[in-house]
Formats: sequence, structure tokens, C-alpha cells
Amino acid sequence: MTSVGPPPEGVRILGIDPGTAATGYGVVLRSPTGSVTLIECGVVRTSASEPLPTRIREIYDAIVGLIARHRPAAVSVEDVFHGKNAQSALKLGHARGAILLAAAHHDLIIAEYAPRQIKKAVVGTGNATKDQVGFMVQQQLRLKEIPTPADAADGVAAALCHCLIGSFPR
Repeated sequence: MTSVGPPPEGVRILGIDPGTAATGYGVVLRSPTGSVTLIECGVVRTSASEPLPTRIREIYDAIVGLIARHRPAAVSVEDVFHGKNAQSALKLGHARGAILLAAAHHDLIIAEYAPRQIKKAVVGTGNATKDQVGFMVQQQLRLKEIPTPADAADGVAAALCHCLIGSFPR
């Protein structure tokens, strides 16, 4: 987990890159002027030796903890990548369900973006590599380093995508 000082006023967005082994997340603050600041990013890791229901509960509990700590206005979640095999997509769907449930229990706005849509918003092309996404997150948020691991950078990218193309109440 990386933390970056107290933020000015604005709207907090929790971005999430779901996974059953590693769920990346990023919390950003969008100021009233539209500038975006990274508040925190990291990864929720679960053990492959644990049963899937236990891992899903761990993801749910971690997301609830992030929501309680940061009080985001919205949760931006990467949608299922359809090119994966059916078993991977199903497991990813379980993780997404836990994330969506945590956000819904807190009456948060939920925005879902396809992986290509996030890459296009952050990098400029839907075919961007993980390295390109990390680099552009670093550049756009004026960070000293690329958020690591890549799952954390992807979570930040999901939040940044919502800041760039999502709708905000006036």
C-alpha cells in the first residue's frame, strides 16, 4: 500500500482491477478544477491455497475497509475481459461480484469500464501494454515512480478513467 499525504477538497474515486489472487486498487481525488491526485494504491492478495469462498470474502472485506477509510463517491471497476478462458472469467466474475456488492451496500455510484476503454482513456489506445498504462498513470498524476505492482497501477488507471470520461454530479 502506498499513501500520499492529506488531500484538498474534491471527489474521491476508488478504482479497482479485480482478481481472485490479486485485486489492484487506487484511490484518487478529483478536485473541483478537474486536477487528479493519488491518495493511495495497493493490492489485495489472497492465497491460492484457500477455498474460493474464503478468498472472495477476503476481497469483500478489504474493499469494505477501503470504502470505510476513504469514503469514495464512486467505485470504478474494470469489467471482465472476454478473451480469457471460461474458468478464468468465472473466477474473475466472483471477485467482481464481491466488489460490486461492497459498493452497493454503501450506496456508492458504480461505474464499470472495459479494459480497452480504461487503456484508451489513460494511454490513448485500447491496445496499451501494462507497462504503458503504468507509465501514463505516473505521468498524468505526476508521480515520482510508477505504482507497483502492475495490478495497483491498473486500479489507479480504473479510477483515473472515471475521472477522465465518467460523469460527475454538479
